[in-house]
Amino acid sequence: MNERPAPPEFLIIGRILAPWGRKGEVKVEVMTDFPDRFESGRVLYLDGQPLRIEESRPHKQHFLVKLATIDSIDDAENLRAHHLTIPGSEIRPLPDDEYYAFQIVGLKVSTSGGRYVGEVTDVMTTAGNDVYVVRGESGEVLIPAIEDVVKSVDLDAGEMIIEAIEGLLAPD
Repeated sequence: MNERPAPPEFLIIGRILAPWGRKGEVKVEVMTDFPDRFESGRVLYLDGQPLRIEESRPHKQHFLVKLATIDSIDDAENLRAHHLTIPGSEIRPLPDDEYYAFQIVGLKVSTSGGRYVGEVTDVMTTAGNDVYVVRGESGEVLIPAIEDVVKSVDLDAGEMIIEAIEGLLAPD
């Protein structure tokens, strides 16, 4: 039996896309199910350094965020593509049957019929659903994270059971 994976030291909750305006605001891609993490007054981390959010507002599917000490378009430009993080100790529990990517990566994947497929090496986020990248003896397989395919996830045992729908896996 494997131990449950420990949370990472820092968990990514957003990615800075670009400066916004001339006074240091940035446009942030939200990478969390908890957008309240971007409320004014909260502390986020940038490259391991704490920064307080002075102001924040939703803008389409993103947030516009003014971080303390970032006061010009040049300061903001230097942050392009950087991640905003929170300490692993601030991770919130998810509903049943929902998982953080760090919990999925490393799971051994088998079919409901007992065929070993490989190990999850990455989780890709797509518009419709996540996709698990699984590497095994027959190469890389992309497993859609949908109920019709993923039948069970057992973090304690370190395994995922899938139902191989037609065309998902190469024949034996």
